[in-house]
Amino acid sequence: MIGFRGEFRYSKEDDIFRLELRAIKHVREKMGFTNTWVMIPFVRTLNVFRKTVQIMREEGLDNRIDKDFKLWIMVEVPSACFMIEEFCLEGIDGVSFGTNDLTMLVLGVDRNDVSVQELYDERNLGVLRAIVFTMAVCRKHGVTTSICGQAPSVYPDYLEFMIRNGCTSISVNPDTVVFSRKMVAMIEKKIQLENALGIATKPKIAGIPMDEMFFWKKV
Repeated sequence: MIGFRGEFRYSKEDDIFRLELRAIKHVREKMGFTNTWVMIPFVRTLNVFRKTVQIMREEGLDNRIDKDFKLWIMVEVPSACFMIEEFCLEGIDGVSFGTNDLTMLVLGVDRNDVSVQELYDERNLGVLRAIVFTMAVCRKHGVTTSICGQAPSVYPDYLEFMIRNGCTSISVNPDTVVFSRKMVAMIEKKIQLENALGIATKPKIAGIPMDEMFFWKKV
């Protein structure tokens, strides 16, 4: 999982990456599916990200020129959370949290290892703080935030956590789509009612008050 993968592999094996980019360009320009964008996985460092983006631009995929083309990154590595301001300034259009990998890397736990599996929890305070901080910085820069991990499908309170912190879109498992849509509508109505009545609530996730997640405001 933490080996030769993601953007680093793209920068090292750019011949393969270029073939993928040409396929995306063909889909967009020849087939007319201009809603096909690129989301770079396993972003670790700024320098490698820049090399990856440069290859994309050489292949004619440039979100600075083509406003219909969007460049997203996956946020699965803690370094992407801590350097999110720098990535926003590089001109990304959106981020998507891979909560499975992010949880494993924040906690140093392999969820497939039964001997430590009980430690794996996407609702751990460290994981939640990393997500909240990332979303706060993205909002400041007008960068879209999304989530594609399993957490919203498994924990209903994760939905409320993401919505209250400004998440733009949420992906869930196919068998929970209907339930999740109803939950999102209910949570949004709840928030609207609170705002209309001036009610100050202190929502929790996994028993942790959400206001405890804004650690940078306490430093």
